[in-house]
Amino acid sequence: MAYINRNINGEITEVFETRQNDDQEYISLDNAELIDFIKQAASNHDVKTVLSSSDVALVRVLEDLINTLIDKNIIQFTELPLAAQGKLANREKIREHLTSLDNLMADDDGIFN
Repeated sequence: MAYINRNINGEITEVFETRQNDDQEYISLDNAELIDFIKQAASNHDVKTVLSSSDVALVRVLEDLINTLIDKNIIQFTELPLAAQGKLANREKIREHLTSLDNLMADDDGIFN
């Protein structure tokens, strides 16, 4: 997803990874209008913004793909390069930590009701 600014004609004029102001629109990276804008973009910044946003989504896809291949015993975790093993292990720890934090926030015993 990306945040965009439009001109008075409704055309995309700028693309951002994060919200810059309340007037911005949030659109999908596969939006045809955004893709057309990027194809015609004179600014490398706009292209880099969209690429960076799509990288985040792609990282999650690749992480899920690697985990699926490991779960199906197509590859072994230990067959991955050491650097990849470390990065995947760190992401897994972070994801587990976030999940445990989400679970703590969801555990409502009605104390504040």
